[in-house]
Amino acid sequence: MTKCNSQITTLFIILALACVVVPAFSIEESEAKSLWDTCVVKITPKCALDIIAVVFENATISDSCCHELVQEGKVCHDTLIKYIADRPTLIAQETQYLKKRDDLWNRCVSISTTA
Repeated sequence: MTKCNSQITTLFIILALACVVVPAFSIEESEAKSLWDTCVVKITPKCALDIIAVVFENATISDSCCHELVQEGKVCHDTLIKYIADRPTLIAQETQYLKKRDDLWNRCVSISTTA
């Protein structure tokens, strides 16, 4: 239970910090807020954590979370993962994380189109 609570707390911290993504993508502040407000409502916290675990660890993802990811959209997915991968402690492996992000997206799209 503690692990789940800490993962949810981590997710909300990441989402709060994601609003800082404005300079990295040259998006107006109001556009960034709108983007995040739109993205957050399309995916459950559990699936968001699973997606992060797939990209930054070596976890697996359920088909239902894949469907949520595709519903969330590529812009939301790319923006969140890029923002996290740009953190100083992760930047050295950013290329690897972005490849895993793209591989996950392609896998989830293929699952969503066959279901």
